[in-house]
Amino acid sequence: MRTGMLALAMGLLALRWVTVLPPTWLLLALLVLGLLLLPWRSYPLGFFLLGFVWACTSAQWALDDRLAPALDNRTLWLEGQVTGLPARRDGVLRFQLEAAEARNVQLPQRLRLSWYAGPPVQAGERWRLAVQLRRPLGSANPHVFDYEAWLLAQRIGALGSVKAGERLQAASGLTGWRDQLRQRLLQTPAFAREGALAALVLGDGSGLSRADWQVLQATGTVHLMVISGQHIALLAGLVYAAVAGLARLGLWPRALPWLPWACGLGFAAAVAYGVLAGFEVPVQRACVMVALVLLWRLRFRHLGVWLPLLMALNAVLLVEPLASLQAGFWLSFAAVAVLLLVFAGRLGAWSWWRSWGRAQWAMAVGLLPAMLALGLPVSISGPLANLVAVPLLGVLVVPLALLGTLLLPVPWLGETCLWLAGGLLHGLFLVLTQVAAVLPAWLPVAPPLWAWCLGVLGAVLLLLPAGVPGRGLGFLLLLPLLWVPVSRPALGEVEVWQWDVGQGLSVLLRTREHALLYDAGPRHGDFDLGERLVLPALRAQGISRLDVLLLSHADLDHAGGAEALQRGLPIGRVLSGEASALPAQLAAQPCIDGDSWQWDGVRFTTWRWQQAPEGNAASCVLQVEAASGERLLLTGDIDQAAERALLASGRDLRADWLQVPHHGSGSSSSLAFVQAVAPRAVLLSRGRYNAYGHPHPQVLARYRALGAVVYDNVPNG
Repeated sequence: MRTGMLALAMGLLALRWVTVLPPTWLLLALLVLGLLLLPWRSYPLGFFLLGFVWACTSAQWALDDRLAPALDNRTLWLEGQVTGLPARRDGVLRFQLEAAEARNVQLPQRLRLSWYAGPPVQAGERWRLAVQLRRPLGSANPHVFDYEAWLLAQRIGALGSVKAGERLQAASGLTGWRDQLRQRLLQTPAFAREGALAALVLGDGSGLSRADWQVLQATGTVHLMVISGQHIALLAGLVYAAVAGLARLGLWPRALPWLPWACGLGFAAAVAYGVLAGFEVPVQRACVMVALVLLWRLRFRHLGVWLPLLMALNAVLLVEPLASLQAGFWLSFAAVAVLLLVFAGRLGAWSWWRSWGRAQWAMAVGLLPAMLALGLPVSISGPLANLVAVPLLGVLVVPLALLGTLLLPVPWLGETCLWLAGGLLHGLFLVLTQVAAVLPAWLPVAPPLWAWCLGVLGAVLLLLPAGVPGRGLGFLLLLPLLWVPVSRPALGEVEVWQWDVGQGLSVLLRTREHALLYDAGPRHGDFDLGERLVLPALRAQGISRLDVLLLSHADLDHAGGAEALQRGLPIGRVLSGEASALPAQLAAQPCIDGDSWQWDGVRFTTWRWQQAPEGNAASCVLQVEAASGERLLLTGDIDQAAERALLASGRDLRADWLQVPHHGSGSSSSLAFVQAVAPRAVLLSRGRYNAYGHPHPQVLARYRALGAVVYDNVPNG
């Protein structure tokens, strides 16, 4: 039984590593083969194939439900119902629309929409909207958050920008009631922590600021502010413990057997909390796990503690095979597995304080390989922070918040409970903010497979009971995860990475012992790609310090992420063509025409048009030459006037590689400039749906006429 279930789980999980889905005929063949193998001794292979076929089929359905290529970037009038809880930040309203209909076209079942300066929208309402639709697309950067995979796992088939709309029907049903409850919670004074209470009660994190999320991430407590398996399990456990305590004290009715009632009421509380939180996929996963654990406690304890985990794993993946594409899925099951390994089957009882401390230490060690494999920041202060935060939220804040929500119709009583919960949350955030300032999160280097495998073995050894032979070797086996060897270019060579930052620019140049970043990526309001994308990508490459941050000019699509990089990495000096226009805290120095230096046999030379007006023409140009003579020219956003000045300077502009000026704008890349550089390859950085029409077709034709290969960050662009 266990072997078959394990094989089924492995087949379902295999989808995570599939880059191209098998064709339909092959899936049918594997399905038939799997069914034929079930009656024989090779039945585990049959279960594996069945799980794999179901996962791939479900993924194909999700891909088929995406926006048709013919509708990409088209504006359509459509009708649909708002689901989930709309969120507004920096003047942008974001919400999901389901069951959308448009005339004469087939639309995906679920859309994720943005509405700039849009009117109030509530969950449960039905709207008629003019939407510019786009196919889901993520970035191409390695070792960073995969937005496209997240959209696929959410079964979101299209993104869109709303241009206009009208409400057709008022809010109704459960989703409308949840939105009304959210508004009531946000209007109830609670030490300015109303948004955090809404997150704990309804699973709506839109009320938390970017700074709040940064503190939670740095202290490893993000899981406490989103309704996860921990919250569901804690509530179910509290209800179960209450019934068990009443039974032990003799206060439970003898006519009602306490154990079935404790399990039943615990599960009912978990489901009720899940419905309150919108019953999204993570909450469904938690409810399934709680149900199986309670069922095991009621009837199947003799089968061991690992069976409920295996059953829950299969149940979750059978219901939603795409769950394996989400980091939360892996962390949830890994956390439960770690706790089972540490506490199951131990002889003797531990004191509560020793058990709690052991649990935090075990989670830190046991989840380390999972965090590194998923490319997530590792919180150094996490064990200490969770030691205090988990019982505070689980025993006091969450029950008070739920009780206050339940008692809101009662004058003063509900508000008082929420006020107390908000006060506790406010105090907790004050402490966590101080901890995060002293011990920020660690962004690790992506480990090679061999180091990760050794780390997993080391973590398992450390979690085994004391006295197990070889347990001490676990510390040594973990070392390759903590000190990952970083490959470096040879002397005289420079490694170049152009990050995919959409309509912006960021290029990493790394020599043997030095690193320079040319531009920092864009920032739009609270959406900072320097923090969300460039910084994690640098750390994943083993960059712990930048010798130079060169910001071509001050436009936000080039310099917007600079402040986030300065907070996250030591920077030797900041240079810019518009140093005076940058924030004072960057302490930027002006780019000097003719400034030159050499790192590890690689020469760097800057140029700037001294008579340039402010803006694009003032961009600092960087020429890079390796020891072999191979050249790279980075041009920022210079226009044709700046190009003429550069040509007039008499410099040898020939380069093997050229970063296309101004994202391929028609106001740049003049014929004379392109011919003078004569690149054999060009690098183009731009947004897929940018409003400027970059790159201009004539510019691309100009480069291709010279035989240059165009490397575009937008696939099939």
